[in-house]
Parts: sequence; C-alpha cells; structure tokens
Amino acid sequence: MPELPEVEALSAFLAGRLVGRVIAGVQPVAISALKTYDPPVTALVGRVVGGVGRGGKFLDVEVGGLHLVVHLARAGWLRWRDVLPVGAVKPGGRNPLALRVRLEGEGGFDLTEAGTKKGLAVYVVGDPGEVPGVARLGPDPLEVGFEEFAALVRGDRRRLKGVLRDQSVLAGVGNAYSDEVLHAARMSPYKLASSLTEEEAARLYEALGGTLREAVERSRGLAAGELKAEKKLGLRVHGRAGQPCPVCGDTVREVSFADSSLQYCPTCQTGGKLLADRRLSRLLK
Repeated sequence: MPELPEVEALSAFLAGRLVGRVIAGVQPVAISALKTYDPPVTALVGRVVGGVGRGGKFLDVEVGGLHLVVHLARAGWLRWRDVLPVGAVKPGGRNPLALRVRLEGEGGFDLTEAGTKKGLAVYVVGDPGEVPGVARLGPDPLEVGFEEFAALVRGDRRRLKGVLRDQSVLAGVGNAYSDEVLHAARMSPYKLASSLTEEEAARLYEALGGTLREAVERSRGLAAGELKAEKKLGLRVHGRAGQPCPVCGDTVREVSFADSSLQYCPTCQTGGKLLADRRLSRLLK
C-alpha cells in the first residue's frame, strides 16, 4: 500500500507533468471505484490542472476549482503514460484499469488496481474536506510538533502499532512504515502508547520524523513506476521476516493477522522476547 513517502513523491511527479495542462477526457472503467457522482468525473473535462497535493495517503489534483481526490488503498496505483492508447477501454475481465485521464495534446495517466479485493477510491469534490477520509485525518507526521505528538500518542490506551496506523491520529503512516518507525525507535509494536515516558515519546517522535523524511528523500525525483521498488529496497524490517536485522543481525520475526502482518527484531525491540500471535495478546513467556 502506498504510504506518505510514496504519495508525497507521486504528487511531486505529477505536479511537474500536470500543472497547466487541460483535461481532455476522463473515462471511468471500474464504476465501483467512483465514490461520488455529483459533480461527475466528466466535469473535469476542459478544465486546467492548477496543482497537485497530498493529505495523508490521499492524492489531491486540483482541476479548475474541482478536486480529483484519490486513495490508492492496498493494490491501487497510478501509471503515467506519455502516449495513451487510442480508443475506449472495455470494462470487465481481468483488466486492472479503473480510470483513465487523458490530457490535451498527448499523454495522461491510468488508475489501476490489481486483485479481487477492491479498495481504490476516486472522488470529485469542490473541497477535499468533503471526502470523509480526508475530513478525519490527524496532523501530518512531517509537520506535527513534539508536544502535540506526545499528547496524541500518550493519551491513547492502544498498542503503538495500532496508534501509528490510525489515520485520525497521524495522517499517512501505514503498515510498512509503522514497522520501520518502531524498529528505529527500538520499541515493541505491542507496547501501550499510554505507558510511554517523556524520553520514550521523544525517541519515537525522532524515529517517526527521521524514518519518513529519509524515505521521502529516497523517493524524490523518481518516476511513478519506480516508487514501489524503491520503497521495498529501503525497508529494514517490514516484509523481511527470516532475514537478518541490519542493525544487530538477529532474525527478523513476524506476527500474522487476518489480513496483514507485522515484522520486528526481537533484539532491537522486545529485549529478545518473541511476540505471541496477536490473538493471544501477550508476550511468550
């Protein structure tokens, strides 16, 4: 799933290619991806792109007073095309295409989604705040101050893993970067947020900002098609179960959930203890 660093890089990539261009056509292919109907996506046609931004994991393209807001979800992606195929696309089958945006002249982009579980969401609104997911976003991790961060996190009685992933607490951190932040902070994903000391909160705050800024810098200037590979290469523990921790050499471990998993280093994060399955909700003795 694209998270803050990838969406930040994607917005910068698009800004350099879309701003000042006129939308020549919008073709919805997967109707299930459209979450609004008034105004319709065709209302973007003939308007000039004024800017591209990001709110958490949402991409926001401002087009002549309207906003095309996109959440890529788990398997969605944006594919830039210097030259778009001619002709209409037929929906159905195994075609991953969900929406095609064509620019005047040539070029444009496709929104695609792989797999059978669909989560890609496309909105056309007058204000991004009209999108429910945007309206509930917490502060941006790259902009939040320490005092606000500490109050948000220490006031929550859930485990750190869940708190960091909650978009109403901090906007933009998902499954992968929450693992990376906790590894950098040397904290267990099962640690209760409300139990953090002032020193631990400061350590977590520094790890959050440092991890995300480093990822943003690695992604800066990359083409849209290169961002997924760069994200995977930059991860230290997430998705690397069974491999050696790059800090201490211990084996990276995994805890599986119904629809996701987390990875961590026992030596760096849990004092050498292995985390039990999430359903047990306790450390193995």
